[in-house]
Amino acid sequence: ATVPPSCSLALGGALVVANLSASDDVIGKYGYLRSLIDQQSARCLCGYVYASAGYGESSTDLVFDAKNIIAENGRTIATGRRWERGGRIVTADIDIDSLRRERMHICTFADCARRAAGASLRIAGSVEGSSTEPGRLQRQVERMPFVPADDDRLAERCEEIIHIQTAGLCRRLEAAHCSSLTVGISGGLDSTLALLVAVRAFDSLGLPREGIIGVTMPGFGTTGRTHANALSMMRALGVSIREINISAAVMQHFADIDHDPAVHDVTYENSQARERTQLLMDIANATGGMVLGTGDLSELALGWATYNGDHMSMYGVNAGVPKTLVRHLVGYFARHDEA
Repeated sequence: ATVPPSCSLALGGALVVANLSASDDVIGKYGYLRSLIDQQSARCLCGYVYASAGYGESSTDLVFDAKNIIAENGRTIATGRRWERGGRIVTADIDIDSLRRERMHICTFADCARRAAGASLRIAGSVEGSSTEPGRLQRQVERMPFVPADDDRLAERCEEIIHIQTAGLCRRLEAAHCSSLTVGISGGLDSTLALLVAVRAFDSLGLPREGIIGVTMPGFGTTGRTHANALSMMRALGVSIREINISAAVMQHFADIDHDPAVHDVTYENSQARERTQLLMDIANATGGMVLGTGDLSELALGWATYNGDHMSMYGVNAGVPKTLVRHLVGYFARHDEA
């Protein structure tokens, strides 16, 4: 159907749609059907349970293979074995809270639901019985859901993310008429990724790399290895380099606020992060540029960043990239980029 019943049901509030079908089997139909169900579950932001007729209902000129498919928001999460005699049960966990959250987040769904108000029939009922123990999930939860296990898919995802990051930064630079970026370089993966994206953006816009000011700011906890890594990378990429040791400034700050530097608490750590951010902001002001943020999505989501410190920037180029993907993106640059 051009507008299948599942659309009306979903807009009426159904979070799980059941489709009891008597669709016979022909060559190529199963793959097409799975694709269709995945798409419909994504379009309706729902769980989609499909069960078709099986062997016992086959006739002389029609064959039924018992297609049993459960999908959730664009992805098949369970299927049954086809071409078997006898009945079978296929079960899966559907994350109802996730679906509700998606429907709240995607504004167009609510707009369509308001236009379709009153088109659905509601029948009270309950579901009894369970084939699993309470609290135990049947579905597999990926350890690293943002990192594809297949190397080709991972490479494709890395390339797409890098293009997105680069295009976003290019547009920001153009809109601000800016040709200078200030980036704090620690020698770690997050700042490395931010610097690599900045270099690609400047190359794309035809801007000289010297307009990227890489600032390394060693402090109390800086190791020789990360410091050397930061300097080596900046030299190799041909960006402008500044080195500012923050130890004396932070010690003065400790004296100003009467903090014992021997106490390695949250004040001790955050003072260093805020000193570094202050330097980056002031350098950006002095050069008519912007501070490029380096913090990743995982850090920002978990609050693993210092308020008024490293969580602040004019543009956070890694803000949509989870921590588990950062090293793969840096590795992709190392293997494929000629910068």
